[in-house]
Amino acid sequence: MTSPLLELRQLSCERDERLLFSELSVQCRAGDLLQIVGPNGCGKTTLLRALAGISTNYRGDILWRGQPVQQARWRYASELLFLGHLPGIKKALTPLENLRWYSELTAPYDSFQIREALAQVQLDAYADTPCYQLSAGQLRRVALARLYLSQASLWILDEPFTAIDKLGVTQLELLFQQHAAQGGVVIFTSHQDLTLPGLKHIHLLDYQLAAEPNSGGAAGYDD
Repeated sequence: MTSPLLELRQLSCERDERLLFSELSVQCRAGDLLQIVGPNGCGKTTLLRALAGISTNYRGDILWRGQPVQQARWRYASELLFLGHLPGIKKALTPLENLRWYSELTAPYDSFQIREALAQVQLDAYADTPCYQLSAGQLRRVALARLYLSQASLWILDEPFTAIDKLGVTQLELLFQQHAAQGGVVIFTSHQDLTLPGLKHIHLLDYQLAAEPNSGGAAGYDD
């Protein structure tokens, strides 16, 4: 079996002095698709923020390619793409300008490649439209177009299906499968029931029980 790309060891997270989950241990290998599930307030976004390096308010270890992320921070950041619950789009700019700015931070793409990414999310006709004129769903799709430009191995996505229609959901599921087939890892939250082949689940409520005395330990993830 191949070595894990990402490994969590006995991870615990708190928010507002309340323990959200504890003893979370997971190994993610190339090709893994992992959905984090649980009710609102159970710590899904908190977990993703910890994995993305935005929050350091956790106990336990996060390893990337066998190294603690604190020791491999730049390498980890260069191989990671994080999309939060908010689209993270500058509304004064056009979709083309937003993605051009993003590409300059990662790998340079020309305008043709960026327009191709926008076409993948059905926004090619809006490439030069200021984002403040776009709907919530269109703003989400501008953010998702980054996936078509990404060379990152690890995608961490918070509710990527929000404000996306059925066609968009289907296309995003296909993109996840393609990324996994190329050796990538996708970790995401969603309230939707998905039927992706090989999709695994982490139920954070299982790890809330792990924090209780005599609970018998934490559950693993479901295939």
